[in-house]
Amino acid sequence: MSLLSQKHLLGIEHITKEDIKLIFETATEFKEVLQRKIKKVPSLRDITIANLFFENSTRTRISFELAEKRLSADVINFSAASSSTKKGETLIDTVNNILAMKVDMIVMRHPNPGAHLLLSKHIDAQIVNAGDGTHEHPTQALLDAFSMQEQLGDLKGKKIAIFGDIKHSRVALSNIYCLQKLGAKVKVCGPPTLIPKYIESLGVEVSYNAQETLEWCDVANILRIQLERQDIKYIPSLREYNIAFGITKKMLDSLDKKIVVMHPGPMNRGVEIESDVADSEHSIILQQVENGVAIRMAVLYLLAGKGS
Repeated sequence: MSLLSQKHLLGIEHITKEDIKLIFETATEFKEVLQRKIKKVPSLRDITIANLFFENSTRTRISFELAEKRLSADVINFSAASSSTKKGETLIDTVNNILAMKVDMIVMRHPNPGAHLLLSKHIDAQIVNAGDGTHEHPTQALLDAFSMQEQLGDLKGKKIAIFGDIKHSRVALSNIYCLQKLGAKVKVCGPPTLIPKYIESLGVEVSYNAQETLEWCDVANILRIQLERQDIKYIPSLREYNIAFGITKKMLDSLDKKIVVMHPGPMNRGVEIESDVADSEHSIILQQVENGVAIRMAVLYLLAGKGS
């Protein structure tokens, strides 16, 4: 039986290269299911999944919910705004109350790094990390790497550049872990104030020049400036960020090769990415969204012990 090495998906840091490959193989099968007229399989019809989102989310929550329903799971959506945690109840008590209703699996987004790890030590149900603060966002990294692999084949030796707000991005950290496990070379590019001082200790290169980084890379994964996570100003203005680090069609046209452009969303058009780049033949942004459902189906299916 092919199963993941971990009971939970807490972060890419905790899983193996073999786990990643198994998730990709399973997602490829589910992607074929999603092309059918009836886009549903009965794989998790005996499983109940609770989506606990303690932070606002649109794309990730919808993607998980769609993945769960495509697998025929029973789905409960939990709104943090109306939850008992607002009344002082602990996270563990809140989740245990939900599990007492015979829920099998928890998909959770939480503003505090490490919340999922804490929870995993106190409950029996499988946990999927849908984002924990500025720490990790494992399913986004998996769908990003899966999308890159569709375009480039084996990622070993490929050059992947991550542009933007590395300091506040959980996507960046998960991407770094995932891409390195698959043998890719990773470079980050952005203003010095938005690149953490520890980043080079992870084995990635650092650049402060967007044009030079584009000339180096095979893939440009462009992240937004996360103003909602910034307690102080890290850049003078969005306009000045756009002038120095915004990716334009003119920059891509000046390259002597065609590179792949990605963005995990939500996009700030005219800030980190121009519309004519987001909508160009370089872009696989909509493929990322499509692949997100297949990847999340694969993760849920494998964590439920349904691998074969």
